[in-house]
Amino acid sequence: MGASIRVLLVDDHAVVRQGYRRLIEMHRDIAVVAEAEDAASGYQAFKDSKPDVIVIDISMPGRGGIDLVRQIRQWNSDARILIFTMHASATYAQKAFRAGARGYVTKSSPPDVLVSAIRSVFAGRPALCAEINAAIATSRVCSNVSAVDELSPREFEILRLILDAKSTDEIAAAFNLSPKTVANYHYEIKSKLGVRSDIELVYFCMRQGLVAPVVADAPA
Repeated sequence: MGASIRVLLVDDHAVVRQGYRRLIEMHRDIAVVAEAEDAASGYQAFKDSKPDVIVIDISMPGRGGIDLVRQIRQWNSDARILIFTMHASATYAQKAFRAGARGYVTKSSPPDVLVSAIRSVFAGRPALCAEINAAIATSRVCSNVSAVDELSPREFEILRLILDAKSTDEIAAAFNLSPKTVANYHYEIKSKLGVRSDIELVYFCMRQGLVAPVVADAPA
């Protein structure tokens, strides 16, 4: 009897995909039917393989996972998508769910949490790891409403690339947009977040937990 849950893995690290494929396929009811290394190939693999669950990383070269979630859900509003990422941030999780994801698990979670989340998302139930559950609960208790919530999934992905020090031309190529359109997005993002410069933008995002502060190496 074949596996009942067919999974597509989208992650830019081949070694990571290989490791999680082995983990997933230890369970007879789940099989990885396709893999992809970026958003473009992930979207094509989704259309070609028609998986039951798509497991997507957020941080990938070019367009990231949240924009891929949005694109997949535009093609198929019933697509069952699980985010699997290093980002243990309530803001990232909320953006992913608003784009159309049904689960969010951090890569620091125990291995069985990923497998359980795949089964939950397949069954139509939301899935959150304990780390993200706690982050979201803390955010709500502290009434941590942020201007980042006002950004669209596309604006949030462009912000992610800006924070990753990508140039306007690189961002334009990733999204198949003109540099002028990207510049307009850049201005609109800063306007929504209430900052005037890229330095202010970085500090704002550090306070929101979207980017880690740079720590100098200790002297030898």
